Amino acid sequence: MKKLKKLIIACDGESASGKSTAAKLISKKYKLLLLNSGLLYRYASKSIINSKPKNYISFLKNKLRNVSYKSITKQNLHSEIISNHVATLAKNKKIRELINSFQRKIIKKNNRICVEGRDIASKILAKNPKYDLAFYFRCNLSIASYRRWKDIKKKVPLKKVKESLKQRTLMDKKRKNSPLIKVKDAILIRTDKLSKKQVVSKMSYYVDRLN
Repeated sequence: MKKLKKLIIACDGESASGKSTAAKLISKKYKLLLLNSGLLYRYASKSIINSKPKNYISFLKNKLRNVSYKSITKQNLHSEIISNHVATLAKNKKIRELINSFQRKIIKKNNRICVEGRDIASKILAKNPKYDLAFYFRCNLSIASYRRWKDIKKKVPLKKVKESLKQRTLMDKKRKNSPLIKVKDAILIRTDKLSKKQVVSKMSYYVDRLN
């Protein structure tokens, strides 16, 4: 397997669609830097929930100026409270611009990278630089809910998790700023129909075709 000097992969998808796991596995296989944009929004939400600032924008500007992506990845950012807060926060155009700027600084320094989120192919990697490959992840709501329920150690009733995921995906698709969409050339990955091994195999097939 010849190593490509440049490989930029965009992974977009709905809540609990398995995109994070797939992005992590494909990044490990091809030795790519993994950038999870969802973690940045979760970090922003957690910071706001904890500090309750009057001005979100100036507060987050300062926070993002003084934090490294590596330190963000080490924090515990998965809870139902943060998930619900993120859905509202992600609609704010100015906050999206702040987080997009933070992501682009990282992307410009790395030409072998996998970026995962909800507006990666349509916005973040739409141009300068543009993705080499785009994947879009989808999963049946019942299966996605069960997986998320297990992820959060069954601390919240399954029915509540299912409703939360349904609302989050709806908000992502309907929001005015950078809605969740599948770009035309994105390769669809159905994680409810494929095992982890099959997901990586399908993604690898398209990566290897770039050689």
